[in-house]
Amino acid sequence: MAAAQRARALRAQGIDVISLSLGEPDFATPAHVIEAAHAAALRGETKYPPVDGTPALIAAVRRKFARDSGLHFAPGDVIVGHGARQIIYDALTATLEPGCEIIVPAPYWNAYPLIARMAGAVPVFVPCRAEDGFLPDPEALAAAVTPRTRWLVLNFPNNPSGAVCPPAHMEAIAAAMRPHGHVWIMADDMYEHLIHDGSAHATMAAVAPDLAERTLTISGVSKTYAMTGWRIGFAGGPARLIRAMSQVQGQSTGGVGPVAQAAAVAALDGKQDLVAEMRHVYGARSRRVAAALDAIPGVNCTAPAGAFYVFPAIAGLLGRRSPGGRAIASDADFATALVEEAHVAAVHGDAFGAPGYLRLSTAAADAALDEACRRIVAFCAALG
Repeated sequence: MAAAQRARALRAQGIDVISLSLGEPDFATPAHVIEAAHAAALRGETKYPPVDGTPALIAAVRRKFARDSGLHFAPGDVIVGHGARQIIYDALTATLEPGCEIIVPAPYWNAYPLIARMAGAVPVFVPCRAEDGFLPDPEALAAAVTPRTRWLVLNFPNNPSGAVCPPAHMEAIAAAMRPHGHVWIMADDMYEHLIHDGSAHATMAAVAPDLAERTLTISGVSKTYAMTGWRIGFAGGPARLIRAMSQVQGQSTGGVGPVAQAAAVAALDGKQDLVAEMRHVYGARSRRVAAALDAIPGVNCTAPAGAFYVFPAIAGLLGRRSPGGRAIASDADFATALVEEAHVAAVHGDAFGAPGYLRLSTAAADAALDEACRRIVAFCAALG
């Protein structure tokens, strides 16, 4: 958010900045989704909604989980929130108290540790190595468990690395966590439909049905259907957890606007053509950008298997000076110099628990990505 705000500020000064900071699809929301929202508004669906979600959307979410993951939830096992972030907030706030711990493989989306800290809990980070495809070592996860552990967070495809967890590796994680019955498992599957290498998505409750009673499976419409601004996330899990989450949501934001919920129903139940198109486009973009960055001396960048980010290692560029004279001692310094001097906004890896990396979103037009790569190559070539 800070990187995007700086890009906006520079643009306000008349500077041509290419922002690759936010994970926001550059596709338009499908027309039939917008039409469904319009029709709902005309029908008068503008009153307070149920806290958990409208019956129509809960039914659509249940069909989605059954269709995509083979997960079968009862109506009371599903909750709709203001984006996946609120679902995560609901779950952690409902279950954590000061002194509790959550296990977070790194790199990670920083909402997990920040929300945990808001509840007084302690995030315990388990580093994932690039040479392992940024997949967590199941034994390392098990070793991080203590009597105070309440959650293990899994996010695949991963933000920021784009890592995809194969079913066999997910089964190994399940085996490692099976003895620890006091630990909930959060499966954040927001990018589940954006897998570029042809592999199948694996989610914990489907891979290990015996762990479903302590697994919360999260998804939404933001990334899959280019609906970030509609703010619709949802989750399926054990009814007792969903009830507790509903109590948190009822006293924080209440239910999601019914017009947006009607749009989400249309997205989930309607034509899925856009999903396949986006997956193809993002895959091609990510491969092209990764190849351009990987060719820079001092940079290592592997094309991601999923999501719409590239995550180059830039440690080989640190300890130098930017063309404008800035000292580049860290990835944060590199990101600052890049936006200020080359006018390309990206997010430094330390924000995701991965110092020495940079995250760039490929959810931007091809021409913008090509120009951004040209600017980055020129910027790196001029480092002193």
